[in-house]
Amino acid sequence: QVQLVESGGGLVQAGGSLKLSCAASGYISNNCAMGWFRQAPGKEREQVSYITSLGTTSYPDSVKGRFTVSQNNARNTLYLQMNNLKTDDTAVYYCAACVYGLAASYWGQGTQVTVSS
Repeated sequence: QVQLVESGGGLVQAGGSLKLSCAASGYISNNCAMGWFRQAPGKEREQVSYITSLGTTSYPDSVKGRFTVSQNNARNTLYLQMNNLKTDDTAVYYCAACVYGLAASYWGQGTQVTVSS
């Protein structure tokens, strides 16, 4: 049984930084891509980062240059470094495994990120 547990969310002022972590347990194929998504109240879920098994990353324009996704060598911990945070980044952030487009086979429970002005 795959479990994804996020941590590191919280309240930060605009311009600040946060680093999210996602601990994965259970069997996840080495070919699976991992990713971070977010959803703000009243908005659709948005993918904010994606990393393949080969380490290739991608980001939407809204976070490019500010967010960095990474994973440890064992590929059982996923990170999201978020810098220069903006109030628009306020959302619940979700870790996902085996990502394909906006869907994924496994999801974490989410962690709240709130950016104050």
